[in-house]
Amino acid sequence: MKNVFTPEIAFHNREFMESEEARPIRILSEILEPMHRLARQKVHSTVLFLGSSRADPEDRQSPLAKYYRDAEELAFRLASWAIRLKPKGKNFVICTGGGPGIMEAANRGAARAGGKSIGMNISLPAEQFPNLFISPELSFAFHYFFTRKFWLINKAKAVIAFPGGYGTLDELVETLTLVQTGKIARDQLTIVLYGEEYWRKIIHFDTLVEMGAIAPEDVEIFSFCSTPRKAFAFLKRELRSKL
Repeated sequence: MKNVFTPEIAFHNREFMESEEARPIRILSEILEPMHRLARQKVHSTVLFLGSSRADPEDRQSPLAKYYRDAEELAFRLASWAIRLKPKGKNFVICTGGGPGIMEAANRGAARAGGKSIGMNISLPAEQFPNLFISPELSFAFHYFFTRKFWLINKAKAVIAFPGGYGTLDELVETLTLVQTGKIARDQLTIVLYGEEYWRKIIHFDTLVEMGAIAPEDVEIFSFCSTPRKAFAFLKRELRSKL
């Protein structure tokens, strides 16, 4: 008697693919699919913008509104400069976490310059949707925070941390730790804390040194900038050495 039952191929089995047992496959897919797509789009390096998702340029009462405008202007300047480099492929592509606020501002600045930009979104209980300024072919969605953070930093030659909350602090401190511990070479990544007054209030770096929690040279991992003009001039010098 002819067998009419055709078993389902494992990777077509949605119940299995969404199971706890298949979690390693899902994790691996969030490593390999972005790798494949970034290579196909010839993205060699990025400039990562971090910052608050709550920055709203229309909210005149919010102290974060200024930083939205500054992030857009800085991304515009960086993207305009990077486009003129005309490398084989794309260097110093603006990259963000893909959401609103500072992330939207940076993607918006890159779009205004006529450049491509990356958005690496994360699925959350309170859904965060990709902003409208990400290049569609460079729009990513992640389930796992750690795979998203891997790709946010993997191709970065500079990280610019604008004022933000827990998420920004998490991403910034992890980046500082990677450089401090030598997992990323200090000369391979430039870190800018944008808005010196904000960051000195939020993190008392001198106290960390005084208490012996970090070494004096650990505060040399990053630099402060507080205007788009000065940040652009500093980053342009730094990034030229990383081509």
